[in-house]
Amino acid sequence: MTAVTGSSFGPVIDTRRLRLRPWCDGDLPVFAALHADSEVMRDLGGPVDEAASRAKLTRYRTAFVTHGVCRWAVETRDGVFVGYAGVMPSSPGHPLGEHFDIGWRLCRGAWGEGYATEAAAAALADVFARSAPTEVLAYTAADNWRSQAVMTRLGLVREPTRDFTLPDGTDDGWHGLVWSIRRHEDDG
Repeated sequence: MTAVTGSSFGPVIDTRRLRLRPWCDGDLPVFAALHADSEVMRDLGGPVDEAASRAKLTRYRTAFVTHGVCRWAVETRDGVFVGYAGVMPSSPGHPLGEHFDIGWRLCRGAWGEGYATEAAAAALADVFARSAPTEVLAYTAADNWRSQAVMTRLGLVREPTRDFTLPDGTDDGWHGLVWSIRRHEDDG
């Protein structure tokens, strides 16, 4: 069960153990540290620098202002940053066209606690309750078993006909396995 409340910087989604909230100016250091961890970033080609983290954080904040959805900052109920989770509009020119996708990334110390599933489930419930998408996609690399397990626990359905490849500086590119979930008619 989740509850949406407000704060001085926007809505907050509370779950049993977590709080999902919009980003604030002071979040860049923990956000950049998350993206500097080589193990956390292994599935996306390795760590990124602070400038790339700043650009990503700006995209997340802009998506919230523009679309009312974003990758939310995720923290424990006592305020410890554990990562992010949420829904974003697709990037322009994405191989799948315009869509919304759900994603998450957690600090290594938060792995194995069920936080990704808990936060992503709250973000999905929120986007289907407050926004217009009838479908949300998720994608991951073939060897990212942790994310695939989260997708299964969330009730997403594997859709191999929608798999795609993005250039990533290698000869083969990054191969995304696609999963989807649709709004239930009783969700609004």
